[in-house]
Formats: sequence, C-alpha cells, structure tokens
Amino acid sequence: MKHYKPTTKSRRQMSGINFREFLTADKPEKSLTHGSRRARGRNISGIITTRHKGGGHKRLYRDVDFSYNKYDVPFTIKTIEYDPNRSGFIGLAQYADGEKRYVLLHNNARVGDVYVVSERAPQIPGNRLPLGNMVVGTFVYNVELKSRGGAKVARSGGDYAEILAKDGGYVDIRLPSSEIRKAPANAWASIGEVSNNENRLINIGKAGRSRWLGIRPTVRGSAMNPADHPRGGGEGRSGRGRRRDVNVYGTPVGKGQKSRRAKKYSNKFIISRRKVGKK
Repeated sequence: MKHYKPTTKSRRQMSGINFREFLTADKPEKSLTHGSRRARGRNISGIITTRHKGGGHKRLYRDVDFSYNKYDVPFTIKTIEYDPNRSGFIGLAQYADGEKRYVLLHNNARVGDVYVVSERAPQIPGNRLPLGNMVVGTFVYNVELKSRGGAKVARSGGDYAEILAKDGGYVDIRLPSSEIRKAPANAWASIGEVSNNENRLINIGKAGRSRWLGIRPTVRGSAMNPADHPRGGGEGRSGRGRRRDVNVYGTPVGKGQKSRRAKKYSNKFIISRRKVGKK
C-alpha cells in the first residue's frame, strides 16, 4: 500500500496501491482496446436504475477474454497492466500460435509465466480446467456457472471461490459473498485468486476522488422529504416508521431483509444463502 504525507486533512487518511511494484507496462495493446461509453446507472431510456453513479474520468476499454475458448494451446504472460474498468490486474497473453489476448491474472502471476486452458492441465495457479477435475479445497476464480458460458463469478481484485464438495455431476463452491451454490462439474474455472488483493484496503480519502471514479454522493433517506424517500420527513430525527427497512423504491433492503425473487430460476442451485450484515 501507498500512504501520503498529511499535507491536507483529506490526504492524512488517504491510501492507494503502489502500482510500480506490480505493473510492467504503462500503455495497453492498441489492437485490444476501443472506446466505450459507460451507462452511468441509466437504462436505454435514460431512467436511473442504479443510484449514485455518474461522471467520472474517461476510460479506454480493454477487451479482456472471459470466454477462454482456446483449448490446449499454452500462452505466455508478456505484460502486467492496470485496467481502469476492473479492480484486478490484467496481463497480455500471447498464445503459441501468435494470437494475443488480455486475461485476468492471479495474485502471483509474473511476466514469462506459461499457462494453458485444458482438461489435462496441471493444477497450478493460472491454469484453467473443469471444476470436476480439481481437488476439493482448491481456490478458483473466473468461474463459469454453465459449461463454456464464460467466466461470471469471482472476478474482482482479491476474490476467489472455494471448492467444497462434488456430487451427482455438480460441484459445491463457496462464493466470495459467502453463498454456497452448485455449479456443473463441466463448468470451467481458473486456479488461484484474483490479483491486486490490496484493493479492498484503499482509503478514498476525499469526495473528489470518488467523483473521479464515477461515484456520486449518497444522501441519507432520513435527510430527505417524505415525497422523496420512505424514511423522509418528521420533526428532527425520527424512526423509519415501518416494520421493514426499504430503499427509495420501497423494496426491502439491508439488515437481513431478503430481496431475492422467491421464484428465481437459480434458486435450485443455492445450498446456503449468503450471510448479510457486518462480516
């Protein structure tokens, strides 16, 4: 971690990642980048669907490979790079046939390392193989939820899922959220944990830095008017006045409230729900 001299009040608590220790390139591969426009919390009609998002610094999009559909062809890590669109580090992977792709790196990846996507791959960090071929207790990331459907789970910096058991063509995995669910044994995953595990220790330090990241201010519901929030209004501070804690739309949230749809298609794959509240 990198800490700063307390030249201002906000600077005193601020911290960040010392990228010079990890990164080996300062410019991305041009053929694997393109411009993009972020949704900034709005849908196709311009309606806000996720609050507290907007603004932020312009970002160049890196085309990261989450499909891993090049099998039994080893690839070498040529660079370790920063990606403004995700918390983990990415690496430029060059396959034996010359093709280049960006991949999400595990925590101990180094330039020159050679990995492979194969059912017969050795079980070492960085290699990718089906969940059913791995040993119970293995930490994995970039986990698929259906065979060859692309990596969907455990992709943030420092995240990993743990293989707990195998039974009846499925593998039980514990997700970073503490939820335990089933995944098909023929779904693929990468061994290890995502790079940049210090990311969760960053102290933003000041409001302006949040705005650079595209995070807008969060106003307490109790500070709003009754027309703007279910918790608004009242003389001075007052209780929420209702049994369940809800968000601005009236949907139960937080403090143990269940917000998952009762008939969601994936309910049958969940063995144990995630633990909510303070970890």
